[in-house]
Amino acid sequence: MIESPLLEKLNGYIGGRWTDNAQGNTFDVYNPATGDVIAKVASMSESEVEDAVAAGKSALRLTSPYSIETRRKWLEDIRDALKANKEEVGRILCMEHGKPLHEAQGEVDYAAGFFDYCSKHIQALDAHTIPEKPKDCTWTVHYRPVGVTGLITPWNFPIGMIAKKLSAALAAGCPSVIKPASETPLTMIALFSLMDQHTDMPDGMVNLVMGKASVIGKVLCESPDVPMLSFTGSTEVGRKLIVDTAEQVKKLALELGGNAPFIVFDDADLDAAADNLIANKFRGGGQTCVCANRIFVHEKVADAFGEKLAERVNKMTVGDGINGDVDLGPLINKAGFDKVKRHLEDALEQGASLVAGKQPGDLGDGLFFPPTVITDVTRDMCCYREETFGPLVPMALFRTEEEVIEAGNDTEFGLASYVFTGDADRAQRVAAGLRFGHCGWNTGTGPTPEAPFGGMKASGTGREGGLEGLFEFVEAQTVPRGF
Repeated sequence: MIESPLLEKLNGYIGGRWTDNAQGNTFDVYNPATGDVIAKVASMSESEVEDAVAAGKSALRLTSPYSIETRRKWLEDIRDALKANKEEVGRILCMEHGKPLHEAQGEVDYAAGFFDYCSKHIQALDAHTIPEKPKDCTWTVHYRPVGVTGLITPWNFPIGMIAKKLSAALAAGCPSVIKPASETPLTMIALFSLMDQHTDMPDGMVNLVMGKASVIGKVLCESPDVPMLSFTGSTEVGRKLIVDTAEQVKKLALELGGNAPFIVFDDADLDAAADNLIANKFRGGGQTCVCANRIFVHEKVADAFGEKLAERVNKMTVGDGINGDVDLGPLINKAGFDKVKRHLEDALEQGASLVAGKQPGDLGDGLFFPPTVITDVTRDMCCYREETFGPLVPMALFRTEEEVIEAGNDTEFGLASYVFTGDADRAQRVAAGLRFGHCGWNTGTGPTPEAPFGGMKASGTGREGGLEGLFEFVEAQTVPRGF
């Protein structure tokens, strides 16, 4: 079992107090690298989730809102606590997720960046008076907190995803009820331990509920005291949330699935493109919504690029992330492993060629999937149509700019995309033509706290990061004053 000074409690956190499940119900948390149970965590009931909503409602201040300076201090305190405890939070994250230790600790720094950004730009939420005086009135715009928010996060970035949401919610003065993924609740508990110890937030400002999504989601969707949900996860679940909250017309911020194209033109720096693809694709074991899922390579450079990619992939190491000297850890669970294996089998059966990695029959037991590269991929293959969420690199060929823009857009998703070319005009044309909320030019980098990030089409609504993300949790109220 895992031991940590940040995990002395394995319960929910409601109204400023650690709260156990009244019936003593728990669920197991596994280390995917070893298969061992490392913790038993309280599974909250419907009534306890309702208590969390009530606690959030009691902390909400509308007529006498928390000052900007007060909210800035909350954000700074959380930022400082995360930075001071980066090693331990990262160790916990590594053990329940499996990603390499250095990558897990880097995620803690990434998370701290969102609290830092919001603290430095929170003044943007202050009221302002417009210079015009229409209708002989002075018009002031106030940014009011939307209310108690439900924040639902996935397992692939256990601290990064909550940081995006919670930083903006606290900046707005919104209390929250937070549900982490059941695969990775321990990192969230560690965050709540830090907030409990190092911040002076009112009771009920942050609440933690863990357990069955059906139980917790039902309360958050049906409660009239939760006017907004922010969710990161699959498009399938996102569509269900839209339906389940339609009657109440809740505000939704949804970051959903992806199917990212990674486009390499014949004038690209192939070494830089290969390095960026490695960093992009294998982060978190390929279990990210922004990692490249379809790699389109111009036919003139396909062989050369494939060789460079294989050379790099063959040097990568796979193992238990806690050792700190590996490039890839395990996949999160058997279902995730089986999906990647199915995609590889399907592609090879339909004519794809293995460039690097192992044949499906040689993968063995456990959740460790080696980095794998295949070529001759076509649009009929599962790895082209679906989000693989694993360390499989499928390469397809293209000839023209128009052809590859059409191919890149050949998906219902529109989250992240990447273009490698030495031609600036071409880069601008392709980026404009790709219907994706994020389009890297000669870089495989993903989101940053300083810039807005979110999807188009079936990849969601709303933005996280940047000033746009800061405004997600407020509602503008216009107050004209007559003379």
